[in-house]
Amino acid sequence: MRERSWILYAGLLVLFWGVWGAFSSQPTDRYGYPDEMIYIIWAFTMLLPAAVALCRERFDRRLVAAVYGLAAGLTGAGGQLLLFQALSDGPAYLIFPVVSLSPVITVLMAVALLRERIGKLAVIGVIAALIAIVLISIPASAGGSVSTGSWLVLAVLTCAAWGAQAFLMRKAALAGVNDATTFGWMTISGLLLVPVAVLTMGGLPDAPWQAPALTGATQILNSVGALFLVMALSRGKASVVAPVTNALAPVLTIVLSLVVYQTLPTIWATIGIVLALGGSTLMVYADEKREELPDRPKPSTVGS
Repeated sequence: MRERSWILYAGLLVLFWGVWGAFSSQPTDRYGYPDEMIYIIWAFTMLLPAAVALCRERFDRRLVAAVYGLAAGLTGAGGQLLLFQALSDGPAYLIFPVVSLSPVITVLMAVALLRERIGKLAVIGVIAALIAIVLISIPASAGGSVSTGSWLVLAVLTCAAWGAQAFLMRKAALAGVNDATTFGWMTISGLLLVPVAVLTMGGLPDAPWQAPALTGATQILNSVGALFLVMALSRGKASVVAPVTNALAPVLTIVLSLVVYQTLPTIWATIGIVLALGGSTLMVYADEKREELPDRPKPSTVGS
């Protein structure tokens, strides 16, 4: 039952990240709030779900917990800062599709290093979800000339970092590290990079109080969603959890944007929504019906 509970936590993750995605741009759109300040406030909002989680589970003081927790946190937070730098140098309509391929890295690492095996239906679902993620990530304003620069390298590094982060979360769980400890170290990692964000901005900006308040209200959704990601990956296969969550969260964002902002999805996003729903359904169905290849040998019937 614990292994199957990944579906519940993945669903909560999609809910929180989907709502967050629909409103996350408001501080910048309304007040011109810098991305680096959004990162800083996000890092501090991580403290709240970390405190709640640590009230329920004891902090694991083992070295292995610190190594995996810090690695997961630094790849996630570091990837976020790399993304900001990439967006300052290059076109978003090319950067986001590259970054959105991070679940491919997770799947490859999980299959190669964790020996995760998934059945044929789940494989089809993974492929459909990965295609959906890329299609949904293509902005409506794609086009125009593209100048050469370091943005492509930064986008690829962000993709690799975020793909490795999900793998490291799963690896921590397999090492017996509880969810609260992993998330606690991730919180510490995010806070460690706050000075880097401040230096990148060249100091703290002047902004009305509404900007940090709105940022905090939206980023707490992001932080709680990150905790649910840790919980989902500790219970389900990384090769399934990563594509499902990365495909379905943007779908909810698009639906909410349609309702709140009266914004119609592009043709690519529409196709992506269909593939995301279909692929995720296949993966969940395959998990429920145990159509994956067995992870452990069947018990011998000799002597029964």
